[in-house]
Amino acid sequence: MKYLHTMVRVHDLDASLRFYCDGLGLREVRRTEVPEGKYTLVFLSAPDSPEAEIELTWNWGSQEDYGSARNFGHLAFRVEDIYATCERLQAMGCTIHRPPRDGHMAFVRSPDLISIELLQEGHLPSREPWASMPNTGSW
Repeated sequence: MKYLHTMVRVHDLDASLRFYCDGLGLREVRRTEVPEGKYTLVFLSAPDSPEAEIELTWNWGSQEDYGSARNFGHLAFRVEDIYATCERLQAMGCTIHRPPRDGHMAFVRSPDLISIELLQEGHLPSREPWASMPNTGSW
């Protein structure tokens, strides 16, 4: 058996690609447009683990409520500098729902409310403004 990918439905493909690629640093691996089915599949991977992919599925024109049920937990990524990653996401307008107060872990949400856990490679010393920043919403 071999793990292939996790699929996430998205409403706005451009906003999602900006979040996952520009914000998190994932790379687009391949894309499939299916006009007869009115959907696009975009596969992304992290530079250090190209074999583990995320499939973004965009159903053209769908207004379906994908919800925010907690039966799906989160996607997790190890990052080289959690503070820089959170700063970049914040500058893009993302809310850091669980700030990296401990220099090790943070949570954000994608444009489609998928919970994303960021884990620091190693451990960074606690620093402001993160150390005293409260949690916001749910993750």
